[in-house]
Amino acid sequence: MKRPRVRTTRPEDIPELIALQARVYPDIPPWSQRKLREQLDVFPQGQIVAENDDGLVGCASSLIVLWDDWSESHSWKEITGAGTFENHNPEGKTLYGAEVFVDPALRGAGVGHLLYEGRRTLCRRMNLKRIIACGRLPGYHRYADEMDAEYYAQKVVWGDLKDPVLSFQLKEDFSYCGVIENYIPEDAESCGNASVIVWINPDYDPESPTVVPEEIVL
Repeated sequence: MKRPRVRTTRPEDIPELIALQARVYPDIPPWSQRKLREQLDVFPQGQIVAENDDGLVGCASSLIVLWDDWSESHSWKEITGAGTFENHNPEGKTLYGAEVFVDPALRGAGVGHLLYEGRRTLCRRMNLKRIIACGRLPGYHRYADEMDAEYYAQKVVWGDLKDPVLSFQLKEDFSYCGVIENYIPEDAESCGNASVIVWINPDYDPESPTVVPEEIVL
């Protein structure tokens, strides 16, 4: 089987994306076709999929925001407009990672890395300052009786604990910035918490404008 490859999402991918998301999150209703179409209408360059010979195996969705509007506190529903990306603002300098998911059968096969690298490529080519995301802490529920989420995340950063999401993000050269409570209240594994992470674009030129090409070649 050939190595998975990444590309921008197409409208015809939507039914397969919904089926993939349902496999990844069997207990959470997948996005509707309407919301996926809205994401593509609002910011087509920011929607990325990974595929192999068998079809789609991963997805990364993003929007651009004015980070100062959201940095103090926000929930996933607030910043993403409940998945509609209505808060996308091309005047911003921050690429906000709204979602990443990978086929459960291919976890550990490098698909997540390809999706993160696709985001970094997008950030560089658009001359955006950074990527920020709020990642789940799915290992936290095992320690919730022993420590708060902030201390749990710090112990993951220090290497004392491993978290399926945050440990991966740190390996992807993201820096940990703190914890947001009630980010996804229904996320029982994370007890509603999320870690704020950032990747700073080393090629960002503050003297140059944001570039929004019609199509991004990843």
